[in-house]
Amino acid sequence: QVQLVESGGGLVQAGGSLRLSCAASGRTFSNYAMGWFRQAPGKEREFVATISWKSSTLHATSLKGRFTISRDNTKNTVYLQMNSLKPEDTAVYYCAAKESMAYYTNSRNYDYWGQGTQVTVSS
Repeated sequence: QVQLVESGGGLVQAGGSLRLSCAASGRTFSNYAMGWFRQAPGKEREFVATISWKSSTLHATSLKGRFTISRDNTKNTVYLQMNSLKPEDTAVYYCAAKESMAYYTNSRNYDYWGQGTQVTVSS
């Protein structure tokens, strides 16, 4: 079992930055692929970024390089650096984990989820 706790969300003006963190506990973090997803009101959950156990990454192309996923296995934490935020980035952001050497863009592949953290970008 893996427990995931997100933090770092909040209210920010358009153009600003936030760094989300997801702290994992319960199993060997370095064995896990991690992902970030988001869900805006009335919309489906969508892929944001994923990182493998060896820190290979993939980001949603729609983000156009504004977001960066990273991990620190010594701290059992995955991060999402978000820059040049836009009002359309407003959503609840979730981190997810799956014990695997690969990484995944489909939310159905993940076994564990955090409770989410709200990000609100004002115009």
